Amino acid sequence: MTLAHYEVERSIATITMDSPANRNALSAQLVGEVTEHLQAATADDTVRAVVLTHTGRVFCAGADLKEQSSEGGPQTGTQRMLGLLRSIVELPKPVVARIDGAVRAGGLGIVGACDVALASEAASFAFTEVRLGLAPAIISLTTLGRMTERAVSRYYLTGETFGAAVAATTGLISAAPADLDAELELVLDAFRACSPQGLAETKPLTSRATLDAFHDRARDVQAQSARLFGSDEAREGMLAFLEKRPPRWAAE
Repeated sequence: MTLAHYEVERSIATITMDSPANRNALSAQLVGEVTEHLQAATADDTVRAVVLTHTGRVFCAGADLKEQSSEGGPQTGTQRMLGLLRSIVELPKPVVARIDGAVRAGGLGIVGACDVALASEAASFAFTEVRLGLAPAIISLTTLGRMTERAVSRYYLTGETFGAAVAATTGLISAAPADLDAELELVLDAFRACSPQGLAETKPLTSRATLDAFHDRARDVQAQSARLFGSDEAREGMLAFLEKRPPRWAAE
């Protein structure tokens, strides 16, 4: 079963994550297919920009917790997540996130990696790691530079859910338009009017700080994430999440 679809129309490649059964969680198959499509868009000289979107009510729920437990440890999953985010940031063409549903945990890392992110009123966001005994370690590479320091402190540390308007105010997304697809078309038409060379030369200027973060901190945050996923506290947090109950360490 294909979990990510790819099509090109009028110089725009669209990658659609289509794994609603697990809320578009970042399984090995989904990440692999999205990565292949990103490579295809890079190789296609007719493609000016990429749209990353989804089916269902969830854009992306983050790591596939069930799959991680069957992979013999967190190392593989955390490395996979790191590679996906870097491939989006390094892509020599603009990537636009079209968000019409919930985004959680690692999914916010994808949003931060995209050059433009547009979200509807149906979208919601939460850095849920802290409520599972984890930390938004890897995704800090793509979200710290987007959001204000105060917003990062609040939403990283509380795990609260917030809407598209707050996401736009804090800098996590570009805009929360009343008409998502109309705004998307405005952005895509702008890209169609741009020089391919101009886009390829300009994107590295906008992503330099994020790439510097990958260079300086990727190994450390990947190790931190793997360590936390393997901890007793996180195992209890993830089990509680899957069993839909409060973890034993949650205070009343």
